[in-house]
Amino acid sequence: MEILTTKEAAAYCRLGQPTLERFRISGNGPSYCKLGGAVRYRQCDLDAWLESRLTRSTSETARR
Repeated sequence: MEILTTKEAAAYCRLGQPTLERFRISGNGPSYCKLGGAVRYRQCDLDAWLESRLTRSTSETARR
């Protein structure tokens, strides 16, 4: 199991680190772990979150 920092997770998802942090605050991002004071992401959770964001048309995004 691959464990990533916020910086690594953002790079993996091709997002800016501040964007991933905002998603974490709003609850719209991938699942994460708090280990002590550090935030970590499992790669499998990032993959599942990316999969859940797949759409086939722009009209599908209105339903989220």
